[in-house]
Amino acid sequence: MIKVALRTTISLVTAMGIGCSPVEDPSLFPEFDAENAAPIPTRDSTHFNPQRNLYWGDLHIHTSFSSDAYTMGVRATPDDAYTFARGGEIEHAGGYGIQLKRPLDFAAVTDHSEFLGLLRATNPDLPLTERSFRERLHNDGRLLNTLAFIRTTLNFSLDDVGVTGWEKHAASAWKETVAAAETHNDPGRFTTFVAYEWSSMPGKDNLHRNVIYRGKKVPEIPYSSIESEDPRDLWTALEGQRNQGMDNFAIPHNGNVSNGLMYDDVMFDGADMNSNYATRRMENEPISEIFQVKGSSETHPMLSDTDTFSGFEIYDTRLAQEGGISRPEGSYVRDALRRGMEMSHSEGFNPYRFGVIGSSDGHNASSPVEEDNYHGKLPLLDGSAGIRMRESYYLPRNTPGSVRWSAAGLAAVWAQENTRDSLFEAMRRRETYATSGPRITVRFFGGWAYVPNLTEQDNWIDVAQKSGVPMGGDLPRATTSAPTFAIAAMRDPESANLDRIQIVKGWIAKDGKSREKIFDVAWSGQRQPDEKGQLPPVGNTVDTASATYTNSIGEPQLDAVWTDPEFDPIREAFYYARVIEIPTPRWTSYDAKTLGIEAPEPTSLQERAVTSAIWYKP
Repeated sequence: MIKVALRTTISLVTAMGIGCSPVEDPSLFPEFDAENAAPIPTRDSTHFNPQRNLYWGDLHIHTSFSSDAYTMGVRATPDDAYTFARGGEIEHAGGYGIQLKRPLDFAAVTDHSEFLGLLRATNPDLPLTERSFRERLHNDGRLLNTLAFIRTTLNFSLDDVGVTGWEKHAASAWKETVAAAETHNDPGRFTTFVAYEWSSMPGKDNLHRNVIYRGKKVPEIPYSSIESEDPRDLWTALEGQRNQGMDNFAIPHNGNVSNGLMYDDVMFDGADMNSNYATRRMENEPISEIFQVKGSSETHPMLSDTDTFSGFEIYDTRLAQEGGISRPEGSYVRDALRRGMEMSHSEGFNPYRFGVIGSSDGHNASSPVEEDNYHGKLPLLDGSAGIRMRESYYLPRNTPGSVRWSAAGLAAVWAQENTRDSLFEAMRRRETYATSGPRITVRFFGGWAYVPNLTEQDNWIDVAQKSGVPMGGDLPRATTSAPTFAIAAMRDPESANLDRIQIVKGWIAKDGKSREKIFDVAWSGQRQPDEKGQLPPVGNTVDTASATYTNSIGEPQLDAVWTDPEFDPIREAFYYARVIEIPTPRWTSYDAKTLGIEAPEPTSLQERAVTSAIWYKP
C-alpha cells in the first residue's frame, strides 16, 4: 500500500507541476565529458628503500556492485574505481566529473559480499532505475527529489527483488572485481588489492570488516555475513584460505557506530574472552580503520574528557536505527587499546594490539577525502552540494548523508616498495598510520638510547630504526629509566601548517585499571603551557564566507625527542603520536560558498594524523 500511495503522490505532483522546477546547484557543473575526461597520469616507479617509502592509499571503496550503492544511483564499476584512484577522471552519478588532485599509491575495491552484484544484474524497480540520478537532479524539483529519496530509503527492501540464487551474480561480480584489480596493478607505480567487505550487522549494529588478499589467489566467492555474523566464523574462513595459500587479513571499521560491540570485553556470543580468541583476533585483524566518511573512531569526549581534541568529527548515531546513540565504551580505538592492556594485566592476553589506518568508505567508486573537492558518499544521500545542505530536498540537515559526514580518510603505510608483498607485510607489522584526509608525513620511533638531538641528525631515521622500533612495534624490556620517542612531522604541501605534535599515553595504574594522558611534545610559535599544562590554541585564520585560510600561523614541520617523565618500568603502557593541523575550512563551508548560503557549524576543523601505537610490557 505504501508503494502505491507513493507512486500515486508522485504522479499527481508531476501532473500538477508542483515542485518540478529544477533546483539551482552549481556543484553539478560542468557536466562530465567522456571524450575529454582527464586520463590516468603517467607516474615514475619508486625504488626499493630499506628505510621505507611512504605510500598513500584507500582500502575501502565501493562501486555499483554493492547493493546500497546501486540503490542510491551509483553505476560505476571496479575499473572506474581504480581509474579514479590512479588519478583519472570518472563520472559521478550526478553527471559531473570527479578526480583526485593527486593520485593514490594503492587502493582496494571492497564491495559488500552480501548480494554482491545482485542489483546491478537484476535492475529492480527503483526511482533511480526508472530514471537516472543525473536526470532527476538536472530536471526535477525539490519535492520530486524528496519523494524519490523517501521511496528509495524508506520503502525498498532486497526482499522486493528476491534473493534466491544471488550467489551466481556474486560469483560473476567477484570475477570482474578480481580482473579489475589485476588489470590496474602496476608494481612500483600503483598497487591494487583484491578485497571485499564482510558486513555483519547483529541487532543493526556495525561489525563490518574489509578483507584484504595479498595476491591474486582468492576464493571463488567471498565469505558473507549471510553465512554468519560472528567474526570468529569469518576468521575460520580466512584461516582456511591461508592454509590454501590465500594470504589475507581483515580490517574492522566504524567501531564508532558498533554500540560497543567492535572492541567489546566479551566474545560475540557473550562468553568470556580467552587467549585463543586474542591470538586469533590479532592474527586475523592486525589493523583497524579509524577515520572515514562516517566519522572518527579514535576516541569520544565521553571517554576522554580531558582531551581537548577528542570531539573531532564525531558520528555516533547507530546505523539502521532511528535516533539511537552508539555506546562509546567498546566503540573507539583508544578505549580498545586500554581494554587490551587491562586484559593483559589481569588475564595474560591482549586481543587489541592492532595498528591503525584511515580509508574513505566512498560508494561512488571514489575516495571523497578532500574538503575542497568533496563529492559525498552515496549519490541520493549526499551526491551534490544542494543535497548535502538539504537545499535540494525537503529534509532536515541532521539526516544521514548531510552535514554530519566527513571528508575522510587515508591510509599511510611505510613500506620498502610499492608492491603487494611489501605493503601487505608493512600492514601486518603495523607500520601504518591514519589521517583524516591530508597527506601529513609522520615518522615515529621508540627506544631506550635516543640522544636529545637525534632528529637533527642527517641519518636519524637509520639510527632510530637500528636502536629502536617504529610505530606498531614492541619496545624491549627497560634498559634505562624511561623510554624515549623520536617523532618528526611535515605538513602536506597542499594543505595547512601544523599546530602541534602530541603523544597519547595509556598505562596500567596500581589498581590494575588503565589511565590515559596527552602530552604536547612539539608545537608552533612561542606559546607556553598554562598552570594546568594546557597549551593555548594556535589561532584560526579561516574566513568562512570565502572558505579560505592562510598559513600565517603554525609550522610546516615539527619534531621532538621526548622521554616519558612519568614512566614506571613495572607498568604496561602504550604510546601513539597525534599530529594536528591548524584550522582549515570544513567541506560544509566550501559547499555553503558554492550555494551562496550560510555555512553550518562547525565551519572549520583541525585535520590530523594518528599513528599506530608502540607498546611496552615489563
